[in-house]
Amino acid sequence: MAKKFISIILIISLLTILLTACKSGNSENSAKAESEKPKTITDSAGKQVEIPSKIDNIAELWGAHIEVLQTLGVGDKIISTTFTPQSRPWLFKVIPTLDKAVFSVLTSLNVEELVSKKPDIVFIPSGDPNVDKLTKMGLPVVQLSFTDFESMKKCFTLTGDILGGDAVEKAKNYNSYLDSKLNMLKAVTTKIPEDQKPKVLHLSSADPFKADGNSTIINDWIEVAGGINVAKDIKGNRQTVSMEQILKWNPDIIIVSENIKSIDKITKDERLKDVTAVKNGKVFLNPDGAFLWNRYGTEETLQVQWAAKTIQPDKFKNIDMVKETTNFYKQFLKYNLTDEDAQRILNAQPPAK
Repeated sequence: MAKKFISIILIISLLTILLTACKSGNSENSAKAESEKPKTITDSAGKQVEIPSKIDNIAELWGAHIEVLQTLGVGDKIISTTFTPQSRPWLFKVIPTLDKAVFSVLTSLNVEELVSKKPDIVFIPSGDPNVDKLTKMGLPVVQLSFTDFESMKKCFTLTGDILGGDAVEKAKNYNSYLDSKLNMLKAVTTKIPEDQKPKVLHLSSADPFKADGNSTIINDWIEVAGGINVAKDIKGNRQTVSMEQILKWNPDIIIVSENIKSIDKITKDERLKDVTAVKNGKVFLNPDGAFLWNRYGTEETLQVQWAAKTIQPDKFKNIDMVKETTNFYKQFLKYNLTDEDAQRILNAQPPAK
């Protein structure tokens, strides 16, 4: 009788184990099937886009977003880019596989060539005229944009969600890092009285003069860094301004975009000789790395620190920009810079030959 009872108990235990295993297997299969399903996201333009579960080939048509992809660990999956080794030499150092990517120009995009590369997804600036053409070819087209630090963080989060896997956590890590740097700077600059903040002009062109106003990330980093954007009453990037307007603004500091190449175009312009920034030697060339520091790239975290040290040097003596740059590249762009490399980037110089 005892043996029979024990046999029954063993049979029941065995059945329980088998049923549990089946349920576990079904749950795993269900989870796997769920993860392999396409998902629908809402892009920066408010459009819903169905995204494939597996993304191996990426057509990147928004230059600022390339660094985002590298930061999230998928730079080697880019099969199309709007840059060349000549236009962005540091970027091709950081992502050497870009040498194999198709060069695409948005204003004359060869849609058929792009489609022939079989991209799993296309990233493109919001509102670009090529969106409809690419969508009609059956490609998942995600429109992206950001104009300030908050929308930049949202772009990272959205891209991480699209890519899935480790990219989700990497996006969170980058956003946390950015927040930590912004909070560190704001803890100092928000306490500076407005009348003690220098007037700053950021020029993206010297012929004709083009300034960057409000609703731009440039306005954001000037303010976080402890300055007042003299062009804040103008809306948008690269707005043409007159010589008379610059003289009227009389900025204390002028920061010129890397594409201007040299501060000489400002400091040696006789018409600007009486501007405070020129008289006091406060004209600076913006650093330039894998992407433009001053506009919409991952390196914006470096830009705002450099700007703080430039605009409020007495309050940020402890920031070592060479160290910050080398650490940042290693942590987020997975590239080891030498101190000399970092200094060249800070001087807006290409890699040494």
